Amino acid sequence: MHPKNKHQGRYDLVGLSISNPKLKAFVKPNAYNDLSIDFANPKAVKALNQALLAKDYQIAEWDIPDHFLCPPIPGRADYIHYLADLIDADKSKKMTGLDIGVGANAIYPLIGHREYGWDFIGADINANAIKNAQAIVDANGLNNCIQFRLQSHEHQILKGIIQADDTFDFTMCNPPFHASLEDAQAVTQRKIYSLAKNAGKQLTKTINAKLNFGGQGAELFCKCGELGFIERMIKESALYKNQCRWFTTLVSKASNLPKIERSLKAIAAKKVKIVEMSQGQKQSRFVAWSYVN
Repeated sequence: MHPKNKHQGRYDLVGLSISNPKLKAFVKPNAYNDLSIDFANPKAVKALNQALLAKDYQIAEWDIPDHFLCPPIPGRADYIHYLADLIDADKSKKMTGLDIGVGANAIYPLIGHREYGWDFIGADINANAIKNAQAIVDANGLNNCIQFRLQSHEHQILKGIIQADDTFDFTMCNPPFHASLEDAQAVTQRKIYSLAKNAGKQLTKTINAKLNFGGQGAELFCKCGELGFIERMIKESALYKNQCRWFTTLVSKASNLPKIERSLKAIAAKKVKIVEMSQGQKQSRFVAWSYVN
């Protein structure tokens, strides 16, 4: 993890249960007699997130509706910190970011504002997600720093969101990784079995993946898949080359990087960087490009 990430090592579940007493009901010894939670239980993961946000980011009120994506906070914080390195974040200078696909959880704006004082505009295609994100921001008194815009056209990403008088220091995005609901469910099923195996459990029947890991359709998949989504974002970014210093997005599949780099060369990006990250055994990365010297 990034050295500034507050979530190094194992979770202090006893301390976190003080920050959110609801978490205590989910904390139990696992097969190795270590305190843990069932990470395949969305209610347990939500309670953990509420505790982490309260303890480490002073977000007292945070909740999401059932079946919306409940993100792993350590990985989201890593993106924020590595992005801060990229843009040379200076807390004395006000930075403004655009979060594409902010979701109902608004995690990136919340962490980015608390850690670096950044202002955010969060965009999403789901009106219910925007409504919930706005409720979180209002409940924590951050409505002057974090605002939201609804994307009305499902085939547009930056178009319709970036206005003529907008300027951004960066964009960030956690794009839909899958090309279909079936693909998303298959990956989720493998995650469930992996979690069960790591916890020393035996699964004897298929589990409904949709009920175990949250995520609305647009959060998980789009017809063109991750690569198509990012290539569309790259193409649209050329329309706003003078309004944003760095465009960035997570890339789940390393195999997509060569085609992404070719797309960036085609639109004559002046700077391209691939930032590698790791959280435990998980490897991740984001790609960043700029039209500015």
